[in-house]
Amino acid sequence: MNVQILGCIELRATDGGNIPVSPTVSRLLATLAWSANSFVTDEDTIGRVWESRVPAHPRDALYTVATRLRKALHAIAAPGTSCDVVRRPGGYTLVAAEETVDVLRFRALVRQARNARCRGAEEAALECYERALALCHGRPLSDVRTAWAEAARVTFGQELRAARINSAELALGLGRCDDYLPLLHELAEAHPLDERIASLLMLALYRSGRQDEALRCFRSTRSRFVAEIGVEPGDGLRMLHERILRRDEIVPGGRPVWAAMAS
Repeated sequence: MNVQILGCIELRATDGGNIPVSPTVSRLLATLAWSANSFVTDEDTIGRVWESRVPAHPRDALYTVATRLRKALHAIAAPGTSCDVVRRPGGYTLVAAEETVDVLRFRALVRQARNARCRGAEEAALECYERALALCHGRPLSDVRTAWAEAARVTFGQELRAARINSAELALGLGRCDDYLPLLHELAEAHPLDERIASLLMLALYRSGRQDEALRCFRSTRSRFVAEIGVEPGDGLRMLHERILRRDEIVPGGRPVWAAMAS
């Protein structure tokens, strides 16, 4: 069984087949899976599932939808797997094993990556980050258009951004600059005033033999800073620019690129 909410909301059987459920059941699945293994009150669940279109008897309607979701989960549960809708006083919990819900797997892999990095196991850390990022297929909860879902997307967007930046930083330290240039260009376009992203892109370009592009990246970033917030980039970015101008050999070694680049 596989509950996917980091993109379109899908409930998949062990063989990979998509299990069709109604839009209301899908929204309940998204609500409970997003907070898997945590208690969600009836009030919160009703608001997330129906928002302004609350039925006449909301708790009765919620009970019916929860029953349908529970039946769908039981119908495809493989032996030894754990994923069930559990009723508790005043609300529901989706009790789920880590491997059955993609957002749980994402967060577990990010934790593993951080732990591996703390141990100095950079290749293992990068592998965990890459496995986590591979779970993301477009906009999370993309089928749900509610204020709650939008807030959840903003929160997860911060987690995703951090994972992408950390993976790129590790990749550069391991010499995989070319592999991560597309991601860094994408991040820089989305977050033009993020100095850490700009530094990683400049460094990746420089270490890929593209000094002119790295220098243009700095000029573009500096122009944005001055035009939009009226300040110069920080010392770290300016020192990296100077080192690229001097054609210094910039090898991050075991330290994070952001810390090492200005040393």
